[in-house]
Amino acid sequence: MAKGKYPKEFVELCKSVTGKRPKTVIDHILKHGYITTEELKEKYGYNHPPRAVRDVREHGIPVETFRVKGSDGRKIAAYRFGEISTKHFSRLSGRTGLSKKIREYLIEKYGSKCFIYLEEMSSNQLQIDHRVPYEVGGDVEGADPNMEDFMLLSGSANRAKSWSCEHCENWRTLKDKKICLSCYWAYPEEYSHIAMKQIRRIDLLWQGKEVEQYEKLKADAKKAEQTVPEFVKKLIEKAILRNR
Repeated sequence: MAKGKYPKEFVELCKSVTGKRPKTVIDHILKHGYITTEELKEKYGYNHPPRAVRDVREHGIPVETFRVKGSDGRKIAAYRFGEISTKHFSRLSGRTGLSKKIREYLIEKYGSKCFIYLEEMSSNQLQIDHRVPYEVGGDVEGADPNMEDFMLLSGSANRAKSWSCEHCENWRTLKDKKICLSCYWAYPEEYSHIAMKQIRRIDLLWQGKEVEQYEKLKADAKKAEQTVPEFVKKLIEKAILRNR
């Protein structure tokens, strides 16, 4: 379908997507007719273009792949909307409604906050993400999704998770869902590894009145000629030794 000739209902559906990565792809295609892997990498900084496109497809919006000539003259992949017709709208709208139900369920149970950084934020700033990456776990075709298979992430947490997952051997070759289920990026409250590496981490956040505590901590760390993370680790180490 030519650029600018999309049905009004379809454009409204596209604009209902709020996640930064799929929204970037959708907005570019709406404006220019298609987007290339080159543009996704160089203009928007997405080093794994298929993942960005997959995010769009996960919202039920059809995207097809074709080939164009890149800046170096070689053929590269490009993406445009697939078949769009009235018969698709009910299915696509249903997928959008499902996303709304997942978001409402997770916020009601866990609060309007990022599952990784525990930062409280408005619901429209939180992005729905699979606990186990779609590329590894996929979806059960035709089955109602388990709400607990999803998590809410801030934009920065989603980018950090994507980068870590995409550089994990399980993502690249193994595709073992069990490995993802024991990873920090799926269940930060209970995990045994981070992207198959023996690493442990705590993401601390100071909000509101707590900011004053952080500033004092930062000043004390500076006096000790340490970074804040180094200073905090030393405090924890001392506390553990005292309690033995």
